[in-house]
Amino acid sequence: MTKQISAAGGAALIVLLTIGLTNDGLLAQRGAPPPTPAPSPAAPRAAAPRPAAAQAASSYNGPRTPDRKPDLNGIWQVLGTAHWNLEAHSASEGVPAGFSVVEGGAIPYQPAALAKRNENFKNRMTADPIRKCYMPGVPRATYMPFPFEITQTPKHIGIAYEFAHATRTIFMDGTPHMEDLDFWMGDGRGKWEGDTLVIDTVSLGDQTWFDEAGNFHSDALKVVERFTPIDATHINYEVTFDDAKVFTRPWKMNMTIYRRVEKNLELLDYECAEHVYQKVFKPAAGRP
Repeated sequence: MTKQISAAGGAALIVLLTIGLTNDGLLAQRGAPPPTPAPSPAAPRAAAPRPAAAQAASSYNGPRTPDRKPDLNGIWQVLGTAHWNLEAHSASEGVPAGFSVVEGGAIPYQPAALAKRNENFKNRMTADPIRKCYMPGVPRATYMPFPFEITQTPKHIGIAYEFAHATRTIFMDGTPHMEDLDFWMGDGRGKWEGDTLVIDTVSLGDQTWFDEAGNFHSDALKVVERFTPIDATHINYEVTFDDAKVFTRPWKMNMTIYRRVEKNLELLDYECAEHVYQKVFKPAAGRP
């Protein structure tokens, strides 16, 4: 028994030391632009990423629909800081500190695209498309600090987001993608791989960002989302990004989605009023 207690205490000490080192790394970045390594020697060093959420496709023990698929019907929400920055970042006014959700820690930008991302970051208070009341796009709508609702049928899956009444219809009947069109929320086609819902989305245009830090994409973006329910109240959410115009290779991110279980819960209205953002964030009469 004594040996077991000592081992547990040693493990706890290691965890505390690890957390302390990680927080020191985040604080060292305070005031710096997002931490993707850049060609410039002045670029900040990315903090170590958190471990990816564990895959649990074969261990699902939650409720199922009549056609024996995992029952995802209900209201869900991501609890994290990806909306502000997918990569590791320190706290600043109105922005909580957070670990990277990107596998490997940093988004693999091409040099010119990295420079554009850094420029986006400098102008984020006015340039973020969300501040112009545009729809958030995919996958940003999923991890904004608002709930969303999934409605599941064998042939279609509907997703309704609280922010700006954004919606998606995911076709599960094998129909092909539409051609030569751009949609704010893309054109999604889904399928089940075991207990994992896989959604392939294209036609996303180039007008949305991935987060408030200016991480962006081109009109060549292809997104593959994997929703793997772990139990009745948790989904492992993995996203693969492929955009040869902006990134050096495809890359992934991972996070957890939580089911909201409050009594009488429903989506409420969040109306985005562009004139409010203009009044608060844009200069008036030459004055900041």
